[in-house]
Amino acid sequence: MSFGMNKFTVVKKKRLEKAQFNVECNIDANAEIGKILSVCHNAQVENAEILNGVASFSGIIDVCMLYSTVDGEIGTINSSCPFSSKFENDSIQVGDKVGIKVEVVDCHIDSVAGATVKLSCMCEQSGVLICGREVQNVSGGDESVCIKDDELFVNTFVGEAKETFVVDNEVSIKEPIRKVLFCDSQVSIKTIENGVNFVSVGGDVVSRILYLTENDRFESVYTTESFKEEIDLEGATREGVSEAEAVVKRSACKCEVEELEKGVTIRLSIPVEVNVRSYEERSERVVKDVYSTEKELQISTESFDMTKTLSYDTFEAKIDGSLSLDSEKPRVDKIMFVGATNLCITNAYLKNGEVNVEGITKTNVVYLNDEANSLHSVLIEVPFVIAERANVPCEDAQVEVSAMVFDVDVVVKKGREFYFDAKLKIKASYDCENVGAVISSIAEQGDLEEKDCAIEVVFAKAGQTAWDIAKSLKVREELITLQNPEVAFPLDKDENIVVYYQKRG
Repeated sequence: MSFGMNKFTVVKKKRLEKAQFNVECNIDANAEIGKILSVCHNAQVENAEILNGVASFSGIIDVCMLYSTVDGEIGTINSSCPFSSKFENDSIQVGDKVGIKVEVVDCHIDSVAGATVKLSCMCEQSGVLICGREVQNVSGGDESVCIKDDELFVNTFVGEAKETFVVDNEVSIKEPIRKVLFCDSQVSIKTIENGVNFVSVGGDVVSRILYLTENDRFESVYTTESFKEEIDLEGATREGVSEAEAVVKRSACKCEVEELEKGVTIRLSIPVEVNVRSYEERSERVVKDVYSTEKELQISTESFDMTKTLSYDTFEAKIDGSLSLDSEKPRVDKIMFVGATNLCITNAYLKNGEVNVEGITKTNVVYLNDEANSLHSVLIEVPFVIAERANVPCEDAQVEVSAMVFDVDVVVKKGREFYFDAKLKIKASYDCENVGAVISSIAEQGDLEEKDCAIEVVFAKAGQTAWDIAKSLKVREELITLQNPEVAFPLDKDENIVVYYQKRG
């Protein structure tokens, strides 16, 4: 007796263990620096390589640094610092896909010497391994084998695609300006829609421009530009579900200023990279139950894990906080400008039907002290916890969050009390773990004993099917239905089922 074998592939997502690594940056400002006022940083993974047991990756940290020179001028440095790291895990295999996230959790100035700045960034790496694993199962046997098929829905990985496009934005300012000091753009995703062989991704690019007027006044403006792009992805279907991640390629952003008769026009060209992965639930025919009319069988089953990518939520939230200036620091007579705001998500989880997002924002505020007629900088750290109703049916789902901060505002009272508020755009994605099982092998245990009677009466219970009775007697299901034509299955009450046997051979 021999049995055929079948196989299908399921997708499983595995969280990679978080770890930290340090990146040292040497930055040249081309001017003698007197004081660093603000630092904005953003880490981006650009390349990843999968080997058995190792996922190596590399990328850059884009740094935008505001400083004052020894002569009191305000300048800007834009620089990129390379980094590389890896995950080590026995479950990583060649052919797997990996989604890697790197966040700068702490950043400090090591030294400033003339025009050179040494910066140290502590980064945290996290990621998810996307595995396609084969499941083997029995598919059939010889004529003496009775098989009951079933439809099993499994979660599969369709593929991934990456595309970079440019979002253009234009801002009009109704007064002359001396120069643009700082331009920072961020991206958030609002919609992900599947099509046939493509995934449509929509979102917003929010940019903040800090500039100096001809009257030496610092001003800033926020501007938002929406986008919707179709990313080609072979195999994607309307019935599938996709996830998307987007980053601004900050080192390639362009800012052009056109002088007008009564002001200026600032034009931004912002490259956005979108990475999409698509998944689908597919139907597979599997053997649900099996027996032989001639042999005793030993049946083995095997369970398997798979991951179902669920819907996502997008929402906005408001955060606020305060800071008391240390007594040894000069008092605040005037806030000159709010510098960079850096955001780090530290935790995300589901509880009582809500998605909880924890994180911290760090904002530099540059202020003037009249007594010394000098500029000073203070860092305002605001931890936050946000809870929003989650659109997800699986309470123990894994949560992945991306967020951006905008509309930052800081005021000061009594020269020493800072009050901070800002808005967040948040996207929360969910994955749910499923377990399936199949008949993985069947072994022959010997011949069945031949029936020693020509007729048998079975006392069947309500709810039993013809298959149940046939399996218990080791006869074909058709024998039960043909010899008991007046009986309807499954039974709605207890019945006596009569079976007539024929001698083998």
